[in-house]
Amino acid sequence: MNQTQTCSCGCHNHHKEEHRLPPFLMPALSLAMLVGGLLLSHFDFTPFTDNRLLQAAWYLLAILPVGIPVVREAAEGLLAKDPFNEFTLMSVACIGAFCIGEFPEAVGVMLFYTVGETLQDRAVEKARRNIATLIDVRGDRARVVRDGKAVSVDPKTVAIGETIEVRPGERVPLDGVIASDGGVFDTSALTGESMPRTLERGDDVLAGMISTGATVRVTVTKEYGQSTLSRILELVRDASERKARSELFIRKFARIYTPTVMALALLLVAVPWIVSLFTPSFNYEFAQWLYRALVFLVISCPCALVVSIPLGYFAGIGAAARNGILFKGGNFLETVTRLTTVAFDKTGTLTTGRFSVENVDSVGLPKEELTALLASAELHSTHPLSRALADYAEATGIRLQQPSGVTETAGYGVEAMVEGRKVMAGNLRLLKKNGIAYPEALEAIKDTIIAGAVDGRYAGFVTLADTMKPDAARAVTDLRQMGVGEVVMLSGDRKEIVEDYARRLGITEAHGELLPQDKAEAVERLTSAPGKVVAFVGDGMNDAPVLALSDIGIAMGGLGSDAAIESADVVIQTDNPARVATAVKIGRTTHTIVKENIIAAIAIKAAVLALGAAGLATLWAAVFADVGVALLAVLNSMRILWKKY
Repeated sequence: MNQTQTCSCGCHNHHKEEHRLPPFLMPALSLAMLVGGLLLSHFDFTPFTDNRLLQAAWYLLAILPVGIPVVREAAEGLLAKDPFNEFTLMSVACIGAFCIGEFPEAVGVMLFYTVGETLQDRAVEKARRNIATLIDVRGDRARVVRDGKAVSVDPKTVAIGETIEVRPGERVPLDGVIASDGGVFDTSALTGESMPRTLERGDDVLAGMISTGATVRVTVTKEYGQSTLSRILELVRDASERKARSELFIRKFARIYTPTVMALALLLVAVPWIVSLFTPSFNYEFAQWLYRALVFLVISCPCALVVSIPLGYFAGIGAAARNGILFKGGNFLETVTRLTTVAFDKTGTLTTGRFSVENVDSVGLPKEELTALLASAELHSTHPLSRALADYAEATGIRLQQPSGVTETAGYGVEAMVEGRKVMAGNLRLLKKNGIAYPEALEAIKDTIIAGAVDGRYAGFVTLADTMKPDAARAVTDLRQMGVGEVVMLSGDRKEIVEDYARRLGITEAHGELLPQDKAEAVERLTSAPGKVVAFVGDGMNDAPVLALSDIGIAMGGLGSDAAIESADVVIQTDNPARVATAVKIGRTTHTIVKENIIAAIAIKAAVLALGAAGLATLWAAVFADVGVALLAVLNSMRILWKKY
């Protein structure tokens, strides 16, 4: 970072990097003079100990290397009408200490504050760099095949359509499709999955994957800046701009807390003086009460809170990204901890979405002709059923035709002209909508079907089967064990099919035959109930409105549509529904650690404030407590990254 970021209490989370001198050179000069002055006093060097003016001049010179930057920041705060910041507190404390003759402590306050802030800034910067490094696993070189030779180039210079070569142990630098015989890839950097994945010719391969088998060739499909991994990094960086409630609370708290403490420090000096006016026996010493007020000021800055809490949420977002879960903001990381209800879509979310044709039943047409007409009509649809039908036609050698006048209606199906014939392919609602009669027996079929009509007459149906995702049942069980009491299934599929899948998964509430607007209404009913926090988990384009309406929308990022991913607040890169429970675990861990930081910081500061007011804490203790609490909070926040989920 090349610019200074200032928190609401005035603390600078990151100093400018354009240091003309080593960061610890000025503190070292101050420390040398401070130690020198203390040694002169310890060994009773008379010319020094007997001359208060000389002592003041010596310690003033000692404080200048570390004091000038702080006083300058305090002056800038005053000019910007932001006087209640840590620089003002430290400046007032040092001036006050000088006024009562506590020269060494005045230097010590400024010196150890500067050293502590430098250490704290470095710790925060290192933490952020570590998180960024853990997430950013893009290859920095690409072996592009040009003129028959593999040449190592910057991946930013590789164009779409070019072929790159990835050798065993190397990271894939760009998104593409396998152009060779396939290979085995370690996808843990993107998905958190420990098991390697086998990809065949024509399969998608993503930047960040590691080839663990033979050398493979990949045809590039996206530029460097548009890769899936680049999008992940952009989402993680943007996430830090969306603040959690705790962060927003601390910002508001700091604006009230700091001036309040400054007022209390003034009262700590004034009240005993007023008491002494009416109580002659009360011995009031201005220097003593001013010293206590200065301790009060030094410990008052809430920097530990303002620095560690955003870092805690950033660490939580980084930990989630390592596990294949993308939170688009700290606010969503906090919301997920309060979930009471999770509503799942079925196809592509709890099931694989990879259908296979089981049977073709035709009326008045040969099966091959009906298959060709229906598959041609749905040729350009992205719906999983359409893709399955097209794959079946291709596998059985059935030639497809380009459709024209295509109209696709979400929740119904497709209407198109194929070789001069009007073809309808979709669910039974599509036939009902167009007044096309069909056998009543179709209503009793529990399997997924594509019903068809040609030139306004019912022509038959195709039966397809979907498979449950291996971790679908575990997703439901894990959520219930974590206290999410209500798990619901909402699907556009036939009611009988949805109920059958729900029964197998242990879901007691399931609704089928829902159009996109019906799903939206169902989620609105759930979210409107008092005390409920609802997540919707989906993957399709028709799920985008529901994802946006829910308290927290969770999209399947692998098979999911771009619209769903854009509308969602959380993206599951692995397409594994069990990762919803993992997201809740990471959110709860983050929330717990952030709460620990808040409680510990406030408790320690309150204790030292009380000791300072009672005259039992020195300025040295106040500085060590302030800086020490901030460093401990930063280190505690980093635990989020290393925990197993």
